[in-house]
Amino acid sequence: MRVDNVLQTIGNTPHIRINRLFGNTHRVYVKSERSNPGGSIKDRTALAMIEAAEKSGVLLPGGTIIEPT
Repeated sequence: MRVDNVLQTIGNTPHIRINRLFGNTHRVYVKSERSNPGGSIKDRTALAMIEAAEKSGVLLPGGTIIEPT
């Protein structure tokens, strides 16, 4: 995958088949959110919140974001 910036990688995480638990009897996949830039599913929420704040005019260029974790 080639992207222009790290934000484009958020949410494009791989689906990985779990083979060892179920063998060939079932096909079970997990979504590997640790592959997000911040290593967490929280990346999706943070991006959505920032984009919404920018769109509504609450967050302007040069504005401050305070993020508690």
